[in-house]
Formats: sequence, C-alpha cells, structure tokens
Amino acid sequence: MHYSLLLHYPEMDASTLGEEAIAQGQAAFAAYTTALQDAGVLVSAEVLQPSEVATTLRKVDGRLVVQDGPFADTKEQLGGTVVIDVADLDAAIEWARQAPPIEWGVVEIRPGATYTVDGAWIPNA
Repeated sequence: MHYSLLLHYPEMDASTLGEEAIAQGQAAFAAYTTALQDAGVLVSAEVLQPSEVATTLRKVDGRLVVQDGPFADTKEQLGGTVVIDVADLDAAIEWARQAPPIEWGVVEIRPGATYTVDGAWIPNA
C-alpha cells in the first residue's frame, strides 16, 4: 500500500534559520531517508523549493488563470513529500512519526488511490 507523507511546516529562509539549524535539518532528513531506504519502503522523497516560487493554475469560467505563489495563504506550507510502500496505516504512522518535520510542523498521511508503473495506472491495494 502506497502512502504519501505530506510534510507541512513554516517556511524560513537560510538567514532566519542559521547554518547550524540547516545542517541539523539536512542531517536529519539524510538519516530518515536512509532508514526508509534500508527498510525497503521508500518509493520517493522530495523537499520542495519555497512556496514563493510556486505557480498555481485553476480554471475560472472556462479560462485558465495562472497565479504566482501557492493557492493557500497560511503559515505552514507543503515543504516536501515522501512516498512509502508499507503494509498498512499503522506502519505509515510509525514512519511518519520519525519524519524530521514532526518536530516543527505537521506530517499528513494520505493513502494513494492509484499510481503509475510504466504508464499504466495501478489501484493502490
């Protein structure tokens, strides 16, 4: 079963965080993804660029509207994603509990509905 761990946390720039905090965060993420990889459950992981460089698209009255920035104006933004393949929600919770952003933000667990392999959509089971 594929689960996406959506990592939400307050965005801060490098000058606000400081070099030590950045190094600690990078080490924590490296250790976490190594543990996921070693357990054989890591499908993919990605830390996203800041929301200020996001582009949001929507249709309004049949017309495409392109907006700079995120859709939601909130203190916490989606900062990254981790996709894992585990047996059940309990296993996903255990891995989410270990995600570094749990210390400063929120980790949302969302089961996948379908995923692609070589262009074919596969139901998540």
